[in-house]
Amino acid sequence: MNKRNCLECLQLLNGRKDQKFCSDYCRNVYNNRLNEDATNEMRKINRILRKNRKILEFFHQNGKTSVSVFHLSEQGFNFHYFTNVYKTQKGTNYYFCYDQGYTKLAEDKYILVRKKDYVV
Repeated sequence: MNKRNCLECLQLLNGRKDQKFCSDYCRNVYNNRLNEDATNEMRKINRILRKNRKILEFFHQNGKTSVSVFHLSEQGFNFHYFTNVYKTQKGTNYYFCYDQGYTKLAEDKYILVRKKDYVV
């Protein structure tokens, strides 16, 4: 029988032939280390998305609100990051950061909306 070692701590394994780790701890440590770069990048992007959402929520009171690009930018809004785009039948694109959205109204104005249940 071939001797097998834990991929993380190299402890000798006993048990199933397809076993790769001696414990859940070693499995978690191993996989976290493998995915560390991707996880850090996702954290960075999600931080930007959450900040964008907070800014939109701050300016958005009840119903539709318009705000200038200057005010959004002044708060640190990043227009390059959004979670999804909803295109209306008329062809208007609404960009969303989770449940808070916006679309360009005029040259320097945006209208803010809250995602409805029917918007997927």
